[in-house]
Amino acid sequence: MAPIPGSGLAKGLAVTLRTMTRKHGTEQYPDALPELPPRTRGVIGLFEENCTVCMLCARECPDWCIYIDSHKETVPPAAPGGRERSRNVLDRFAIDFSLCMYCGICIEVCPFDALFWSPEFEYAETDIRDLTHERDKLREWMWTVPAPPALDPGAEEPKEIAAARKTADKLAAARKAESEEGDA
Repeated sequence: MAPIPGSGLAKGLAVTLRTMTRKHGTEQYPDALPELPPRTRGVIGLFEENCTVCMLCARECPDWCIYIDSHKETVPPAAPGGRERSRNVLDRFAIDFSLCMYCGICIEVCPFDALFWSPEFEYAETDIRDLTHERDKLREWMWTVPAPPALDPGAEEPKEIAAARKTADKLAAARKAESEEGDA
């Protein structure tokens, strides 16, 4: 049997009409932000207080896109008769996101939990040289990191959180003392 002339055209139009009547799955991105899964890998955030400048993240990075500079400072003895200690102080921490392949190795090898995945994904730049983000920008992204899952109700507070709280309390007390001295 011979095909009916124009049947191919009719089939094509039927497909077009069927597609036109369906609801579109397109999201209008700038107007409506996408709903991201909880473990989205967007950008890397830096929690400076936990960074000991051990350089593990920079050494393990397969792309060599992490730049760290530091200097040593002498810390006075904690107790009388003790000895002075030296510690590394972070001067520069930068990640070149034009080189980064978002593998997460730097986050995995950090022994002090100073690096985290942030779901932030809107950091495009018009110039590739502007994709090297310094520690202040990485610090801003740290606050977009979702909270970890809750601990068991009977568990004790993690040591990291207790240490961070103690440091924050010391800084607040020092600032309060400075402000009181300035007022007097």
